[in-house]
Amino acid sequence: MNIYEFHTAEDIIHLCRKHKLSIGEIAKRYEAERSGKSMPAVRNKMKQTRDVMYEAVKKGIHSTQKSKMGMVGGDAYKIYKALGNTADMMGNKVTVRAMAYAVAVGEQNACMGRIVAFPTAGGAGVVPGVLFSSAEHFKAGKRKLLNGMFCASAVGLIIAEGATLSAAKGGCQAEVGAGVAMAAAGLTEMRGGTPEQCFHSSAMALKSYLGLACDPLGGLVEVPCIKRNALGCMVAIGASDLSIAGVKSFIPFDEVVLAMKNIAKIMSPKLRETALGGLAVTKTGNMIKRKLGMKITPMDL
Repeated sequence: MNIYEFHTAEDIIHLCRKHKLSIGEIAKRYEAERSGKSMPAVRNKMKQTRDVMYEAVKKGIHSTQKSKMGMVGGDAYKIYKALGNTADMMGNKVTVRAMAYAVAVGEQNACMGRIVAFPTAGGAGVVPGVLFSSAEHFKAGKRKLLNGMFCASAVGLIIAEGATLSAAKGGCQAEVGAGVAMAAAGLTEMRGGTPEQCFHSSAMALKSYLGLACDPLGGLVEVPCIKRNALGCMVAIGASDLSIAGVKSFIPFDEVVLAMKNIAKIMSPKLRETALGGLAVTKTGNMIKRKLGMKITPMDL
């Protein structure tokens, strides 16, 4: 076993205490050990990831392009424009901007642009939405943002190993839910939270998404995926706020991940990315299926 190897939140907390390091720093050292690359090389790889994310955000917030099916496109532009008059918004600039960034990433994906599947294409908007918007608010340096991303990646790895990041196996809890948990931890680390606080925020965030169906219209990563990412930003920020305020998750993060795995196991296949249940078989969902030449599915009532 390598010095910085981990599989659970409990493992990471032990390592953080032992080496007096943050989750992000442990994640960097873990990746260097695992890959055989130097620490600068690992950091540079994450910088490349950050830059691709940033490119997708910047393109998306200024684009009005529609996806091929016309279901999405232009909403990131609308939300970002609303930042000019937040008096009309109930959220503040951090939350509104986070939603704009999250939608921008999803719309770029739907329009065949380049994104980072962090953790997946379906849940790719939450981490850049939350971390980039918060970094702008904090006027945080690039190092703090990268540490938040490394922290988020550690949470994603625990979920991937302990449950799944595949909506086909676990529903949307495995994609948007995982993204929200990752973003909550990353933000909490950027705010100076302890490793324990990071995992409390992740646990509270992920608990809010347990059992979420993956029911995309026509099987496309457009509706309801993109708006779920936007609203997921609000949950991640709220979970971080709760943790920073001293609120703890009654159920430890590792147990939440096991609960997610259990729910995935008993979830109906119709709710796992098959477009055979939920929103995908509504009147509107079947209209999209018809356009795609897919078989119409009656809703079980």
